[in-house]
Amino acid sequence: MAIAKNMPILPVQAYTSQDWFEQEQQYIFSRTWQFAGFVEDLSDPGDYLTLQAGFNNILVLLDEKQQLRAFHNVCRHRGTQLLRASGKGKKFLTCPYHDWTYNLDGELTAVPERKTQFPDLDLKTLCLHKASVGIWRGIIFVHPEPDADSLTDWFSPVEPYLGPHQPEKLVEYVEGRARHEINANWKIIVENYIDGYHLAHLHSETLFMYDHRQQETGFVGNHFYFYEPLAKDYLKGIEDNSPLPLIDHVPKDKIGAYVPMLFPNLGLSETESSWSTFYVIPVAPDKSIVEIRTKVMPVSDWRYLMQEWKSWNYFRHRKWDKYGTGDADDPLASGDFMAEDIYVCEQQQRSFKSPYFSIGATAKDLEQSVYQYQRNVQSYVEQRMS
Repeated sequence: MAIAKNMPILPVQAYTSQDWFEQEQQYIFSRTWQFAGFVEDLSDPGDYLTLQAGFNNILVLLDEKQQLRAFHNVCRHRGTQLLRASGKGKKFLTCPYHDWTYNLDGELTAVPERKTQFPDLDLKTLCLHKASVGIWRGIIFVHPEPDADSLTDWFSPVEPYLGPHQPEKLVEYVEGRARHEINANWKIIVENYIDGYHLAHLHSETLFMYDHRQQETGFVGNHFYFYEPLAKDYLKGIEDNSPLPLIDHVPKDKIGAYVPMLFPNLGLSETESSWSTFYVIPVAPDKSIVEIRTKVMPVSDWRYLMQEWKSWNYFRHRKWDKYGTGDADDPLASGDFMAEDIYVCEQQQRSFKSPYFSIGATAKDLEQSVYQYQRNVQSYVEQRMS
């Protein structure tokens, strides 16, 4: 393999090796706060969510007192998963394998044949293993460890660099939920997300509304922050130009794109008219899933139609097609910046197999955020392995 002087901090194996992948599952995803959902996902007792956090499957639910609880989603008898996906109104949790049953406090309440075959079995010793759960900015997070460090402390360093958005005042655009299966290592997707260098190039026809030359970026602890203002022509008539109603509690002098990446794998996109989560889920060394959920202003459908109509005049002259091919199957002609990003991430993953793979001479200067993120990943794993 050709090795450039400015080879990245992490080796190719960090993006292709099963051993690396499993170390990250053990030392990063099993030991950090992970995105579970929005507070409004759980509204009544027995409502629940499930998620994978490293090697741990976790369930989050509302108990009878409307308190959030998190448990490891494994029965105490042979470890079968108790709940799948998400659901509403569970009165109790029953293992599908042997019908061991738990209440919403995680206490074992029933074991078939207990009275006749296991009279000495103490149910109190077999409650579900606890995990940590917390709420930050209207988002539910879980941590596999029962006594995890404070969620507030985990995010407090990056708070001053976030947008003035108040997600609790917005509503989810449910129809806009997106789930992308991407044939690339999770770190490639994160690195693409934090790489401001490519925005003016790859997305020249899709993210032209922002002034990419005025980026403000950096790291606070392991968290990455990013801000860039709107392009002047877009900002000048923003009330008409925005394709969605503006978020009314964001002051005009604070408008812009706030796009942090919260370590290790949750991005936020806080813009003039929307607030989104960008959740990167590792599946395999060369496969990931990205789930996107978006919140917008709680106004009428008529307001949205009117705003779309007003913004048409600003957007109608854009070609949206980077190379003007007109090929509907070409992701670079799609007019969709996510399709563009998926294309380049998958191309990078393929390139790791080439003996000619190397990193360009200007990367260390123009992609400093990528280098720093790799250092953070490396140091986080090393600290927890020691």
